[in-house]
Amino acid sequence: MNTPRFPRTRMLPLVGSLLVAAVLAGCAAGSPRPKPAELPANVALIGVRQAWSAKMPAVSFPLQVSVRGNQVALAGDDGTVLTLDAASGRELSRASAGEPLAAGVGSDGRVSAVVTRTNRVVAFEGGKELWRHKLASQSYTAPLVAGGRVFVLGADRSLTALDGQSGALLWRVTRPAEPLVLRQAGVLLAVGDTLVAGLAGRMVGIDPDSGSVRWEAPVAASRGTNDVERLIDLVGGVNRQGTEVCARAFQTAVGCVDTAKGSVRWTKPANGATGVAGDDNMLFGAEADGKVMAWRVASGERAWINERLQWRVLTGPLVLGRSVIVGDSTGLVHMLSRENGSPLNRLNTDSSGVAATPVAAADTLVVVTHSGGVYGFVPE
Repeated sequence: MNTPRFPRTRMLPLVGSLLVAAVLAGCAAGSPRPKPAELPANVALIGVRQAWSAKMPAVSFPLQVSVRGNQVALAGDDGTVLTLDAASGRELSRASAGEPLAAGVGSDGRVSAVVTRTNRVVAFEGGKELWRHKLASQSYTAPLVAGGRVFVLGADRSLTALDGQSGALLWRVTRPAEPLVLRQAGVLLAVGDTLVAGLAGRMVGIDPDSGSVRWEAPVAASRGTNDVERLIDLVGGVNRQGTEVCARAFQTAVGCVDTAKGSVRWTKPANGATGVAGDDNMLFGAEADGKVMAWRVASGERAWINERLQWRVLTGPLVLGRSVIVGDSTGLVHMLSRENGSPLNRLNTDSSGVAATPVAAADTLVVVTHSGGVYGFVPE
């Protein structure tokens, strides 16, 4: 796991927003999404069993599950923030923001932060509220908690830095707002002593102490004739290997950036709306039509494509062991071979659908569903 290493130390109104469900549908208004093909019988080539389950409030916002060591932090619509032990599913702490959430959870293992629908950042420590700060705009991206600070990426492409203990404003930078914004998580992470954020179709390196821009690398360029077609925001999550970060530009491209130099290594056309994951050699992602694809990190050339899940609404991928793992809107969790995309196993949760990209902690696969089910799976 790459741990952030930061040292301690008038906005235009949004005219509209694009719902995730509409984004993932990938079709014009009034055009029904094609029905997925029936799946063949599951053949479990990798043995996996459900070790535990837990229950929390329902999830309809773009949840990002935070992993720190053996702990996972997650949250529900009503503002409940939970920390669970991934090995056992045991509840370690519980807190509440007191109002519905729009984004979360960000955590450094000590301080956790979420964003409410009334544009407030709320920070907790040990299950107790530390502070709350009113933002100038909405955010759908989990705050980044690093180096004693909390960083927030606004849906209007603003960036805000807050003191981790007091919530005091340290700095805020803004960019021109757009008529439409994506109602889903963007790119925000630490790479060494640089804050890396997705601003429109660019990956941007920022000084975390001042908010000044160090470099910009274009992953995608605006195209199309209307506001929807011109949306090119980078979407979370990403594949980070050392100083190289690979990401997806919404329904436009995937690409990799050398953050040490602030330069683009490569970009390739791609039509997806969820994040990517990978390793030193391969990058994986799900297209808007449910195809799962793999690209070679060195060149961006396609390595393989799996069309068995076509027209299923898929989450972003998790790379775990020899598997690439995605959840779908029916609650199934698909384990595919990293080598060629062939099926390795299929796991069941509940019928409400998988709400967030699956995560791994304490040798456990953790999956959260829209109805608030939390499932822990371990190899047999």
